[in-house]
Amino acid sequence: MWLSPVLLLLCLSGSLSLMGPSSVTGTSGGSLCVRCQYEELYQRHKKYWCRGQYEATCEKIVETNGEEKEERSGRVSIRDHADKLTFIVTMENLTADDAGPYWCRIQTTWFLDALSRDPAVHVNVSVSAATGETAGRTTCGAAPATFPGLQSKKNLSSEEVLTYCSGVAFFHPPRTNAHPCRKTRIEPGDSDPV
Repeated sequence: MWLSPVLLLLCLSGSLSLMGPSSVTGTSGGSLCVRCQYEELYQRHKKYWCRGQYEATCEKIVETNGEEKEERSGRVSIRDHADKLTFIVTMENLTADDAGPYWCRIQTTWFLDALSRDPAVHVNVSVSAATGETAGRTTCGAAPATFPGLQSKKNLSSEEVLTYCSGVAFFHPPRTNAHPCRKTRIEPGDSDPV
């Protein structure tokens, strides 16, 4: 399998730098959190959460200020855990209006800024009606445990070219465990989800 080096660079440059769940479902009146994992290269960069169908036009809701402290905008907060290369977005007191497309993003500055894109992961948020059993619960969506081929410092062969776009990983040859997203349910009283 042959890919143009320019095409490969464009596809992999920002795409592998940030990973998160493709979808998270919370309950009305409850909370949900989205955990996104990034490469060490972006440890000191600002992270943000925005809403919109398209990455380029999404509306920024909340962002970190480069420090490891919680930032808040209304019912939404974000906190960067730089030591764990993870940032967490929490949406509280969910309503049906909160459902829709969102993005985990990292703000970058490049030499040719007009040609660059902030690394981004699309996250679809769903809100279901609360039942007596689910009222007030917190649901967390998590990034995969590791970046395929990167955390292990393993080079991907041409047969394992990874195209990671919009939260889906495609391998050639296909792998049975290649799905990059896991859903984790956190119950009240559980320890810190990070």
